[in-house]
Amino acid sequence: MPKIDVLLHGFPFRTDQGIPGFCSSLLVEGEKRTLIDVGHVGRRTTLQQALEDRGLGYDDIDVTVMSHAHWDHSQNFDLFKNTPMLVHPWERKYAHHPHPNDWATPAWSGAMVEFQPDIVEVEEGYEIEPGVRIIHTPGHSPGSITVLVDTDDGVCAVTGDVLHYANVALTKTNPLVFWNERDATKSINRILDEADVIYPGHDRSFRLVNGEIEYLEPMKLTLAGVHPDEPGVEFDTTPRPPWVMPGVEDQTVESLG
Repeated sequence: MPKIDVLLHGFPFRTDQGIPGFCSSLLVEGEKRTLIDVGHVGRRTTLQQALEDRGLGYDDIDVTVMSHAHWDHSQNFDLFKNTPMLVHPWERKYAHHPHPNDWATPAWSGAMVEFQPDIVEVEEGYEIEPGVRIIHTPGHSPGSITVLVDTDDGVCAVTGDVLHYANVALTKTNPLVFWNERDATKSINRILDEADVIYPGHDRSFRLVNGEIEYLEPMKLTLAGVHPDEPGVEFDTTPRPPWVMPGVEDQTVESLG
């Protein structure tokens, strides 16, 4: 059966000076090697090292998947110029004409997507290989897709930002909605219904056990360049407040063009 290997862990930390945006990059190994999300350029050398540690190069990847076109998940796809990239058609269209209030989809996002020479538009039910399939899970963005993988541990969902963090499985609320709030909640509930194990966009893999989060791996992160005792350094452990982009009510599938 296919197996999931975490190349880069996603992390939920943020600052009052901006968002580091470290997303999960997952490798599904079965009949093919499928790489889901590639992160932003700040993690480019880390991604390269993760592949090298496994004896892999860019051309050893058979398929790449863009869960959605936000900057923190998508800037390194140019490294895989010889590899087909899967993207939902709604996401591809939206990337060319993002809402002006959408700070996660800069105006150059369409050019970033089209830089790939081999783009494959995929919709609900697309099968990458037996046991590895795409479902459409909109809300955070119009064309957000989740990859469901049948493994020895059950059905695993690689969600991108349909579920940013593990606690979204408890709140049922997407913390950042750029497309449709109701769809975002529907997509969260669908994943919880279909998956045994979840690989979120910005957190460690987990399962729900008796309504509680059970992480499947420990937190491992080194922060450099700042000391916890340095004057002015503070730590805020409050959950991220939900945010819905102003203007989402003006967006429809027809508006994508």
